[in-house]
Amino acid sequence: MPNIKSAMKRVKVNKVKAASNKARKSNLKTMLKKADAAVATNAADKEAAIRLAIKRVDQAAAKGLIHKNKAARKKSQLAKKLNG
Repeated sequence: MPNIKSAMKRVKVNKVKAASNKARKSNLKTMLKKADAAVATNAADKEAAIRLAIKRVDQAAAKGLIHKNKAARKKSQLAKKLNG
């Protein structure tokens, strides 16, 4: 455990940010799975599911959760699944 006041604050802030990042990343994975499932079952709302997944990928890249190249790759894969 840190002894310095600023180091103690860093521990608290890092814990909060880690929880936030984990929640966002979990939500991203959930949206990607839902989009995959919608395409696999040829659901009526598959286009909306893909659009929402792409939005979440963009948000994750903007927040720095995933690299911008990974975001581009995921978006490309989603579009390919939708049009394939």
